[in-house]
Amino acid sequence: MTFGPCGGVRSDLLCEIGHAPCPFVEQLTRPWLATEREHRRHALLATKRPFVLADLPHAPLDATSIARSAAALAGHADAVLFGDVGWARAQLPPSYRAALVAREGVLPWAGLNCRDRNRVALEGELAALTDVGAAVHCVTGDHTDLGQRSDAQPVFDLDSTQLAALAAELGMVVSVAENPVAPPIEQRPNRLVQKVRAGADVCIVNHAGSAANVDRFVRAARAAGAQHTVFFACVPLVTGRAGLALLRTFTGLALPDGYIDAIETAFDPTTAAIDAAIQFARSVLALDDIDGVNVSCAIAPGEEDSAARAIVSVCDALR
Repeated sequence: MTFGPCGGVRSDLLCEIGHAPCPFVEQLTRPWLATEREHRRHALLATKRPFVLADLPHAPLDATSIARSAAALAGHADAVLFGDVGWARAQLPPSYRAALVAREGVLPWAGLNCRDRNRVALEGELAALTDVGAAVHCVTGDHTDLGQRSDAQPVFDLDSTQLAALAAELGMVVSVAENPVAPPIEQRPNRLVQKVRAGADVCIVNHAGSAANVDRFVRAARAAGAQHTVFFACVPLVTGRAGLALLRTFTGLALPDGYIDAIETAFDPTTAAIDAAIQFARSVLALDDIDGVNVSCAIAPGEEDSAARAIVSVCDALR
């Protein structure tokens, strides 16, 4: 990684793999000095109502599951986001998943990580995603020490900022993530600005715990130079106690006050989780600088279909 720190810095300032302090925490944010992209608001983001980006629940390496969930979300979400999860690192290639999603009539928003691919492989995926008409979410990626495939060798030929620049050169809609509650908090707005200068159009604000935290970060990012950036706020959603247990394993995650207790003690955890997601989404959409939400669902194995139904419920309530 060149443009750090990532969003996985722990509260004790250790790297998320836990072996050593994050080397970027004590450094000033590295500026983007290459060509700065001229920003424009893409047509797909020019919507008067909130833009609803939904996670795509699907079983790994299962084209039928991808198509089924995409069909379920078509007409309910403006686009669907898919990447990888800790318990299923091996996934079908992003461009192939994007093609499957597009066939079902919904815009694919493909997560592309630098952990598993060198720059040549990343360039190939970006070219294919462009051909499909997908948007791309550029992430550095968790280290292979985390998740289910610790036997795989990490690549990290590029990082998310550099990948955003490559995607921008192809004219893609480019999103990046930023974690406003991970150390060093004071550097996070300027770090986003460097990604924006490289080519990012959209910032997906990671789970920040409250609308106030989201608002504070977005205002600081605007003041630092992200005036034209589109901001989506992550909205946590689970489909039951298994998904809640998975959600609690995520590094650098902040949940709304009382969120876990309300779902764990509910007679119907799924309904309680849907209601909590709708309530939080409405609180962040009430902010002046938030353009949309990412309905971010923690999906336990075997819960893909129930997760799709829960996501549809949230999307319909917001649209």
